[in-house]
Amino acid sequence: MVDFGLTDEQVLMQKTAHEFAEREMRPVALDYDKKGVVPWDVIGKAHEIGLDTAFIPEAYGGGGIQSVLTQCVVMEELNWGCAGIATGLIGAGLAFLPIIHMGTEDQKKRFLTRFTGPEPRLGALCLTEPDAGSDVANLSTTAKRESNGWVLNGVKRFITNGGIADLHIVFATVDKSLGYFGIRAFVVEKDTPGLKMGKVEDKMGVRASHTAEVLLEDCRIPEENLLGGEESTAFYGAMKALESSRPLVAAGALGIARAAYEYALDFSRKRKAFGGPIAKKQAIAFMLADMKTKIEASRLLTWRAAWMLDQGMPMNKEASIAKLFAADMAMDVTTDAVQILGGTGYMRDEPVEKWMRDAKVMQIWEGTSQIQRLVISRDEIGEL
Repeated sequence: MVDFGLTDEQVLMQKTAHEFAEREMRPVALDYDKKGVVPWDVIGKAHEIGLDTAFIPEAYGGGGIQSVLTQCVVMEELNWGCAGIATGLIGAGLAFLPIIHMGTEDQKKRFLTRFTGPEPRLGALCLTEPDAGSDVANLSTTAKRESNGWVLNGVKRFITNGGIADLHIVFATVDKSLGYFGIRAFVVEKDTPGLKMGKVEDKMGVRASHTAEVLLEDCRIPEENLLGGEESTAFYGAMKALESSRPLVAAGALGIARAAYEYALDFSRKRKAFGGPIAKKQAIAFMLADMKTKIEASRLLTWRAAWMLDQGMPMNKEASIAKLFAADMAMDVTTDAVQILGGTGYMRDEPVEKWMRDAKVMQIWEGTSQIQRLVISRDEIGEL
């Protein structure tokens, strides 16, 4: 029998994340959005209670929570608080994934323990390039072997925490003619000569996170920073990270949409026009009903994909379905929230226009909505 309830551990994590979001994120979200800077004070507070390292295995000092469903529950609450701040925190988490999935035991000890020390640290997953986003096999960043290590050259674009992270996980090709099989992953540590921060992006949404180019110019790293060792093919590690991240992005979209829905619902109950609250007007009431329905449907799709991943079941299609539906849903719900608030919703001193801007990126990163449709349709149609 299917159980739609959360475990005691998941309920506790949900409560912890929600209380943190309500106490530390919501009050400063608009201010950091306007400034477009990283809220180090909030990140520090998250680190104090272990929110940023909860999903690192206990052996390396983390909370040891490996369930993707639990991660989704936390992700929804943090994005309910502020998607921009959550992006910086979770961007570090994406950098953990290749190390956890591909790293040797020595690499896990060396790199994961850096994040679980007394000071908060950020990680960066460096995959996207100017000419290679969803097309992972077409990377231009190169890795050339030297006698004592590797030399990396290339440009990574739209990198969360790029240039400010303690560790950058860089995907590069050792031989472009090998396609997927030529891709390797490297750990590039902060202040490594040849690692530079390029253009810092001025984003439409999630503005409380740092996004920048990462420039690799004859960047030399030691042999032991090749993730997984010589025989490791990083394409599958990249796919594993993306497979895991799609339910998390869907959960993030849920958090944004839920915040916008709750705000619009509260506004419609209080706002009076034509003799009563606008929530009683069928035009508004039906919008609210549709918003709520889409949110609940998205959560079920997201939890199913996460549960399947936790069970070790193939879920590539289900992850794409969840991400596609939730991302489009968040854009719809936030747009409707702005509409319900009318002119008030269009103003920068109200959070709904921020949520609308934040929602848009959910249709773009970790595989665009078009790529998700391609994944789903190919799986359904099969070979012809």
